[in-house]
Amino acid sequence: MQRFCVFCEIVAGREPADILFDSDEVMVIRNRLRWVPTMLLAIPKRHMVQSELWANMGAVGAAAVKVAEEHCPGGFRLISNFGYDGMQSQDHAHVHILGGVFLGEYA
Repeated sequence: MQRFCVFCEIVAGREPADILFDSDEVMVIRNRLRWVPTMLLAIPKRHMVQSELWANMGAVGAAAVKVAEEHCPGGFRLISNFGYDGMQSQDHAHVHILGGVFLGEYA
């Protein structure tokens, strides 16, 4: 039995999200956390773990860069957290898109 996955619920339309990009394979949403002015999440629509995603970034990587270039024209950072020690809070694979400010102050 799979436990509750908020990203799967967002993809299914059962949880609300500010959706900035939506294709057959990928969704980019605004993150509820606001550590920097622009904080987005690129998620594959199919539930997978981080290592599966990073083995083939494909459509997720392309969508992340496309939306990041639109929302962070001065530059951006793409990151993912892996496991408990890496502070991964969601099992569903995702890429953080950070920007909107000089990130040297947020190293």
